[in-house]
Amino acid sequence: MVVATGSLAGCDCGPDEPVWSPTPYELVLPPFFPPMDVPADNPLTEEGVKLGRMLFWETALSSDRSMSCGSCHLPAHSFSDPAQYSTGVTGVQGTRNAMALINLGWAPSLLWDGRMPTLEDQILDPVQHPDEMNLPWPQAVQRIQDDEPGRDYPQLFFDAFGTDEVTPELTVKAVAQFVRTMVSSDSKFDQWRRGETELTEEESSGYQTFLREGGDPEVVPGGQFGGDCFHCHGEAGMQFTDNLMHNNGLDSVFVFDPGFASVTGNPLDSGKFRTPTLRNVALSAPYMHDGRFFSLEEVIDHYNTGGVPSSTLDPFMKSEVGGLALAPVQKEALIAFLHTLTDTVFVNNPKFQDPH
Repeated sequence: MVVATGSLAGCDCGPDEPVWSPTPYELVLPPFFPPMDVPADNPLTEEGVKLGRMLFWETALSSDRSMSCGSCHLPAHSFSDPAQYSTGVTGVQGTRNAMALINLGWAPSLLWDGRMPTLEDQILDPVQHPDEMNLPWPQAVQRIQDDEPGRDYPQLFFDAFGTDEVTPELTVKAVAQFVRTMVSSDSKFDQWRRGETELTEEESSGYQTFLREGGDPEVVPGGQFGGDCFHCHGEAGMQFTDNLMHNNGLDSVFVFDPGFASVTGNPLDSGKFRTPTLRNVALSAPYMHDGRFFSLEEVIDHYNTGGVPSSTLDPFMKSEVGGLALAPVQKEALIAFLHTLTDTVFVNNPKFQDPH
C-alpha cells in the first residue's frame, strides 16, 4: 500500500516514492447562485471528480454487476428514474421515487425524508442496501481494489487521495465530489435572468402565476388567483426549492409512509417530505415521493384543488378555501413557465455521462 500524507499541495515523499499532488477543481459558480458549502475533509479535485464519475457508473459495485448509481439516475431524466419505483438487483422495488440529482451541492439534507445530512452519508447506503445494489462494502472495495479490467482503480485512488488502498469512505468521497460538480444553470430561465433571451408572453404569464398568492381574494385574505408555488419553490439562490419538509396534501393518513416523522419520531411531522427542485421538472416525471403523478398537468390539478385535509397539512395549501381557483389558461401558462426550467445542456453534458 502506498500512502501519502499532507495537504493538496503535495507530500513529504522520499526520492523513490510516488508524489501525491492533486489538482484543485475549479467549480465556477453560476450567476445568482450562492457559495457551495464543500466539506473541508473532501475538497474538490480534478482527480477526485474523475474517480467519482467512474465509480458513479461502476456496475461492479452491485452484487450481480448489473447496476450502477446511474442505473436509477438517468441523464435524460435529469438523473432520476422514469419508473415510479426503482428496482434493485434482486428484483425488489423500492417504495419511493428516485429523486433527481441536480445541484445537490447546495442541499442541506438528502432524500425525501431528509435523513441523510451530507452527500457522503447518502452515497454510502445504496451499495449495501439489500433492495438496491445489494453488495456488502467489504466485497465492494475488494472488487475495486483487485482492479477491474481497464480501470486502474488503485492508481486512480492514489491520484485522488494519496493512497492506493480502496475504502468505503474514500469511495463515497469520490462519488460525492463528482455529484457536487453536477450543476444545472443554463435553462431558458437562467438565460433570461442573465439578459440573454426573452420569455414568451405565455411563459411570462406563467411566471407571474408562479409568483402570486393563491386563492380567490374574496375568499382567501391576500389571495391573487396565483399558484402559491413560490412559497416552497422560490428562486432564491436559483434553486427552486426551500429544501424544507412540507405536507402538500397528498393523503389524509400516513400509515404506509409517514415521511419526515419516520426520522424525527414526531407525529407532527407525519406526511412531510422534502421539497424537490423544479429545475428540469419537465424531464423528471413521475412526481411526488411515491411517483403517483405522471404529468405536470396532474401535479397542477392536485395543487389547484388545495390538497387533502389532514392534521399536518401545510398552511400554504388551500384545501379549506376552495383551492387555488386557477383558470385553464393559467394552468397552461404555468406549465409553459415550468418548461423554461429545462436545461438540456446539463443533461447532455459529456462530463456527466458513463465513461466506461
